[in-house]
Amino acid sequence: MSEQSYIDTNVTVIEPVAPWGFIDMRELARYRDLLYFMIWRSVKVAYAQSIGGIAWAIVQPAVQVLVFSLIFGGLLAVDTGGIPYPLLSTVAVIPWSYMSSAMSGASGSLVTNVHLLGKIYFPRAIFLITPIVGSLISFLVSSILIIAVLTYYGVGINMQMLYLPFVFLLMMLTPLSIALWMSSLAIRFRDVRIVMNYFMRLFIYLVPVMYPSEKIPPEFRDLYILNPFVGVIEGFRSCLLGHPMMWDSLLTSASVTIFLFITGGIYFRRMERVIVDVI
Repeated sequence: MSEQSYIDTNVTVIEPVAPWGFIDMRELARYRDLLYFMIWRSVKVAYAQSIGGIAWAIVQPAVQVLVFSLIFGGLLAVDTGGIPYPLLSTVAVIPWSYMSSAMSGASGSLVTNVHLLGKIYFPRAIFLITPIVGSLISFLVSSILIIAVLTYYGVGINMQMLYLPFVFLLMMLTPLSIALWMSSLAIRFRDVRIVMNYFMRLFIYLVPVMYPSEKIPPEFRDLYILNPFVGVIEGFRSCLLGHPMMWDSLLTSASVTIFLFITGGIYFRRMERVIVDVI
């Protein structure tokens, strides 16, 4: 091979980022080794130098289910339609815990890693994807609690579980779609991160985690299911408990999530051009 042909086949062309383009998926694929390293690092840091280690992924939701069962299932005697309250809450607490922690980590990831942004270039979306994927380790471990509770109450395999992969994918996409907006806004307005953490503590009351969604008055349901987290929680309950799928909430949540993902990806891409200058 001639010297000229060798040079021609190894030229890297650097072009300006389109102002309103979407996240470059091919670029993310080229940096997959870095993404893998950052995910593995986040998992090790999360449980490093802790006595319980990965066992906290089971202990934390188990304590939460216990508290909810004592207060809402015992003292307040929330009507669950004949479903044991620990069973009702367990299949909702664990996906909610994942979405809450993943969204919080992804939304503040750019501000948290500000020391890396100006030193070297790589796709900034890696910062967001890292907690979304990294939190799956805790989710999978805590799913042991779901299996244990389902086994204890004699809930077996049902046909609704065929929809579980779709609900699982929606569970991952929902916090990522919101984090695309929140992380972009947090670059300019640091108050966004504070406000988001505050609202996440309150948001659990707007999601059917501690109560069945049937408690929502019918006249408010159309507004209620616009919350994209609602469809995910109801989807998990339907799949794992064998109840008929509530397609209105699941499809509405999917539509809202896809809209937020597309628009958030475009806005994130635009803000990616000025992150170093602004932050």
